[in-house]
Amino acid sequence: MRAVQHHTQIDWEFRGTNTRAMTHCFHDYPARMIPQIPSKLLELFGSSAKRLFDPYCGTGTSLVEAQLRGIDAAGTDLNPLARLIAKTKTTPVRQQILDLYLKDFSEFAFKARFEGEPSVLQLPSFPNIDFWFQPDVIRKLTYLKQYIWQIDNEDVRDFFKVAYSETVRETSLTRNAEFKLFRMTDKQIESFNPDVYGIIENKLSRNRKGMIAYLAALKQSPRKSSVSIYDFNTVEGIPNTLASSDFDLIITSPPYGDSRTTVAYGQYSRLSSQWLDLETPNLVDKKLMGGQSNGHIPKFDCPPLDKAIKKISDVDHKRSLEIASFYIDLEKSIHNVSRLIRRAGSVCYVVGNRRVKGVTLPTDEAIVSFFERNKFAHVDTFLRSIPNKRMPAKNSPTNEPGKLDTTMLNEYIVVMRKQK
Repeated sequence: MRAVQHHTQIDWEFRGTNTRAMTHCFHDYPARMIPQIPSKLLELFGSSAKRLFDPYCGTGTSLVEAQLRGIDAAGTDLNPLARLIAKTKTTPVRQQILDLYLKDFSEFAFKARFEGEPSVLQLPSFPNIDFWFQPDVIRKLTYLKQYIWQIDNEDVRDFFKVAYSETVRETSLTRNAEFKLFRMTDKQIESFNPDVYGIIENKLSRNRKGMIAYLAALKQSPRKSSVSIYDFNTVEGIPNTLASSDFDLIITSPPYGDSRTTVAYGQYSRLSSQWLDLETPNLVDKKLMGGQSNGHIPKFDCPPLDKAIKKISDVDHKRSLEIASFYIDLEKSIHNVSRLIRRAGSVCYVVGNRRVKGVTLPTDEAIVSFFERNKFAHVDTFLRSIPNKRMPAKNSPTNEPGKLDTTMLNEYIVVMRKQK
């Protein structure tokens, strides 16, 4: 059995470092991988890499870091909001152009504050809009959307959409400290009076600074690189356009488990996606790994994983079926993405070992096993505590009040290399 390496000479925690530099400051997102991790992995395993792939790219952290080093990058994610953010973070917009649009917006917002919104607005009508937004906020968000949608430069329009998405979330009646959708209490709502225009102006100002820093860093890159973002499901297969084995490196952070019972990507994205006219995330959740039960528990031929699932099955068979479905999909995904890596190329998976029914699921060891079946050799597994990742430290494994269990306090960085 492989040994977890602590490697004390490498600071995998990165305490006190700025995790929101450059375009990494754009938009919060659940379980976001901090940029220092792909940066360090690129230093250790990608010094000669020319092409990087991220099969679960989220908001594009690894894609930005590859781009800054002149490495062509490609990623895929099933969440349309994540893809929008990733595209915007990796798309340079010249400062002079951006400032022209921001100046026009500042004049629009000033006028809106003092004159109000037009008396006639085509208000959206998605389900439960009145439950999640106050009437005045709905009008302001509608007026903002009308303005943003008429921006004639697609890259600038996306830049505004990302700031608008965060504004939607922060002006909603959901408790913003959580990723799942929970409505504020009536008492909290009584005193809730968000400055819609002020919030988006602050987001745009912050993101402008991030874009300027990103543009400056790109000038130091050894070469101009490309970024491509896709929406295919790696569980189902790889498009022909990417099927050749010519990627040098994978750096990624896959889901911890099915979205419904772990990180609520769909719930987090729902309100923004509705206002942005994106595909509803609750439909996307069913496509994510483990989103649909396979109805059986196979033998994974990974003893630690098989043993853990058996323990859970003895307590709750239905729950063990859901867990098995996730690992079935994870193994399929790994089999498919393995084809993309050239011989001697490396893969780096940043994973957490979640606990279910008091049982720790050895996802790190499962990933080693799944890659070994695809002619990869285990290089190393680094242990990292996660002091600065927005994740619940505890959850309720039984849904009984007061009964809590720890979730994930550590991550494992699994490194594999394709055999020659």
